[in-house]
Amino acid sequence: MPASQRLITPVLVAGCLILIVSFGVRSSFGLFQIPVAEEFGWPRAEFSMAIAIQNLAWGIGQPIFGAMAEKLGERRAILFGALLYILGMVLSAASTTPLGHQLNAWLVGFGIAGMGFGVILAIIARAASDANRSMALAIATAAGSVGQIVVPPLTESLLQVVSWQTTFLILGASIALALVLVPFLHAGTPAGKDDIQDSMGTVLRRAARDPSFTLIFLGFFSCGYQLGFVTAHFPAFITELCGPIAPGGFLDSMGVSTTSALGAVALSLIGVANIAGTLAAGWLGKFLPRKYVLAGIYTARTLLSAVFILLPITPLSVIVFSLSMGALWLATVPLTSGLVGYIYGLRYMGTIYGFVFFSHQLGSFLGVWLGGRLYDLHGDYTMVWWIGVAIGAFSALVHLPIRERPLVAA
Repeated sequence: MPASQRLITPVLVAGCLILIVSFGVRSSFGLFQIPVAEEFGWPRAEFSMAIAIQNLAWGIGQPIFGAMAEKLGERRAILFGALLYILGMVLSAASTTPLGHQLNAWLVGFGIAGMGFGVILAIIARAASDANRSMALAIATAAGSVGQIVVPPLTESLLQVVSWQTTFLILGASIALALVLVPFLHAGTPAGKDDIQDSMGTVLRRAARDPSFTLIFLGFFSCGYQLGFVTAHFPAFITELCGPIAPGGFLDSMGVSTTSALGAVALSLIGVANIAGTLAAGWLGKFLPRKYVLAGIYTARTLLSAVFILLPITPLSVIVFSLSMGALWLATVPLTSGLVGYIYGLRYMGTIYGFVFFSHQLGSFLGVWLGGRLYDLHGDYTMVWWIGVAIGAFSALVHLPIRERPLVAA
């Protein structure tokens, strides 16, 4: 098979490994909620605000790094992002005030943007053939969940034996190690004559005037809200509200004897299920209109979240919810990024997807911040869950009118 027609390429492998590290570290921040708050006696909202700012900075940085990659080169953008990421982790380890953590969160958030989906998915999309693009994007998206499977349990184990400050430093070192993969990333020549002829400004203005772009932008908001809230608050939610783990039961025999450990395992289970769910979404995107698959995913999330919060929170319900939500977790990303590339072209996909992703991160900011704020006000997360249910239903509806066809210049 010619190299240009292969699904598994050095670009895809390197991109996947970088995403594993970047998203594995990011997925672990919720585990610091209780240790940091207990050491300094802070309200839950203080460290939650740092995670919320991190998500907001990620969203603001995504179109910036997308444009940087397309103007200065993908490798430079990724290297710059990694340096910001590492610096943010090191400074977080030395922070002793809420303001310190919140300021450092800007560095971490911009670092995630440089090493995240916006830049790397654009590289992979341009390097893949038309036939393989949907699956290549799905594989790369699923790779982020491999990090979520591995890194949170390792982080939880580290927090049991070393301080949270040392854990921050170790996670920062893992990001530095990922830089050895950057030389393998190189995008192919963008396919499509029209894409190459148009300037970035022309393509952005064309997208901004398209009603479908607005619908995609609005629809991605709830995905960020749900993912941001669960990643930041689900471990603490389980630790405090889940029923006890039965001594001698299955979980206890597997070494999961506390609800704190179950919180870390829940994030890993989400990651495990997400691999299958994301690959399935990428496969469906080859045969069905992406907008209908996206509407189905948001509908399923809405129903699942409503049922979970209505039933008693037990170890079994946590496991079932984690696996079910995991199957829907990042399944929206290859479909949304593929939709952007299909409608607006591949040449400036990173920048356009970056603007769409900003909506995602606005949702993440709100989900994380509201989680901490409403917890401090009411002592539980119930209202935050129901807000997520409502906006999930909204996202399912707004995807239906999207015009899924290439938008070309008049």
